[in-house]
Amino acid sequence: MESFKIGVILPGVDVMRRDGIDLRTAARHAEDAGLDGVWHGDHLALGGPTLDGPIALATAAAATAEITVGTSVFIPAIRPLAWAAKQIATLQHVSGGRVVLGVGSGGGPGQWAAAGVPYGSRGRRTDTALELLPRLLVGEEVRLPDAPGEPPVRLAPAAAMPPVWVGNASAVAIRRAARLGDGWFPSLISPAEVAEGRVRLAELAAQHGRPTPVIAIGGAGALGTGPGLPSREEIASGISAAYGRPLEEAVPIPLTGHPKEAAEQLAAYREAGASHAIIGISGGDWRTQVDLLAEARSYLRL
Repeated sequence: MESFKIGVILPGVDVMRRDGIDLRTAARHAEDAGLDGVWHGDHLALGGPTLDGPIALATAAAATAEITVGTSVFIPAIRPLAWAAKQIATLQHVSGGRVVLGVGSGGGPGQWAAAGVPYGSRGRRTDTALELLPRLLVGEEVRLPDAPGEPPVRLAPAAAMPPVWVGNASAVAIRRAARLGDGWFPSLISPAEVAEGRVRLAELAAQHGRPTPVIAIGGAGALGTGPGLPSREEIASGISAAYGRPLEEAVPIPLTGHPKEAAEQLAAYREAGASHAIIGISGGDWRTQVDLLAEARSYLRL
């Protein structure tokens, strides 16, 4: 059976302050622990402290040698397209080609307003970005349809286009992944929902004459035991509130308990068709949680 890969979301600003850790140390720790990737979000103005995603991942790439650096998720449509392409190409260069480009179009109307981009144009702009980024990165001359006058641009130096994983579990995201993506990257859904989405993904990809994209799930959890760790119910309550899901649907999703129990949960996603999991740490010391995730990964490989 193909190996199941596990990545971790790098710690946010508040967690770094709490745990006395920085991005370089965190990325090295994840690599030394044996995880497969380090990931960072891409938020402009959500009301809390957040770092710029590409810069944070460039820092992680400079501190590591082999681990994947991934965006969870990059929002190309909130930027001028040439600028998005330049950021991706630069990250490919500084990482030695280790990028996986998770792509989304979310963030809420306030974030798009802060960027000066109409919220209603996000879907069209995302499709345009996914269609043109591969050409921009390899150095072709491309006309920019969303810029005044549709100016031609050729970027250098060229870079290999990284694999693109389309974020979100929606029907629109599945269609986009089937047509334009190398992967489908839904977050905080059940194995049954993954299995259902995989069937639709395969059908749509076949209609476009493309192979079925890989499936990577985004998860959340806090492993082990001890004071201060959030319970499964507490993590699920946060998921329910943030995503508007009924609490009973959210309760099975968090990874909790002994790493062997977490491995059993992840194995259910593997059986449903996923080959990657990207986990956000919901509580506990970040480095300790990474070590426990690495232990869960070892159980999956037994």
